[in-house]
Amino acid sequence: MSRRVVCWRHGQTLWNVEHRFQGHTDIPLDETGVAQARRAASLLAALRPSMIVSSDLRRAADTAAALAEITGLEVILDKDLRERGGGEWEGLTREQIAAGWPREYASWEAPGGELVTDVADRVSAAIRRWAAKLDDDGLLVIASHGAALRLGIARTLGLPEDLWSALGGLSNCSWSVLEEGSKGWRLLEHNAGTLPEPISSDDLPQAAEDRA
Repeated sequence: MSRRVVCWRHGQTLWNVEHRFQGHTDIPLDETGVAQARRAASLLAALRPSMIVSSDLRRAADTAAALAEITGLEVILDKDLRERGGGEWEGLTREQIAAGWPREYASWEAPGGELVTDVADRVSAAIRRWAAKLDDDGLLVIASHGAALRLGIARTLGLPEDLWSALGGLSNCSWSVLEEGSKGWRLLEHNAGTLPEPISSDDLPQAAEDRA
């Protein structure tokens, strides 16, 4: 048995470009994001996925649709794959957040938002739930969001919370690959699909730090 899961971040949105916290706000892909999704889909289709599951937010669902168009698979929507809820920060830039909530910014805990542990739990549970439906040697593609995927991957791998920051962020339309074997889950690839580039995400500043 060797089930694999491709954890695929959605393409670029205008709010990514403006460094705004998106959270559960339903922002569409911009023109660049649509092109990114088509390019990445052409690469992922070569892996012959068995199933495509996506966050129900349209930036992820439309990214997944680009792969569905090539493979002929349907896209299954699961709201448990949504981005981390940003509470009062949704729609605000990092500069606005830092100015208005300096203490909360330092810990990256949005007033009214989700705790990182809750996000890690729900996304990891979704990954495991859908992976369990695969046949042996099947491949699941999950289209989701930067912070949600990084946290879900960390939880699925069984990393202690104080080591979650060891996983860097995901660039738009890049992906990570998990494999389930006889000894549990392991990380085969991380942030694959592009050359290193700046990351704009709802993830904590250290994980989403620009790499110019």
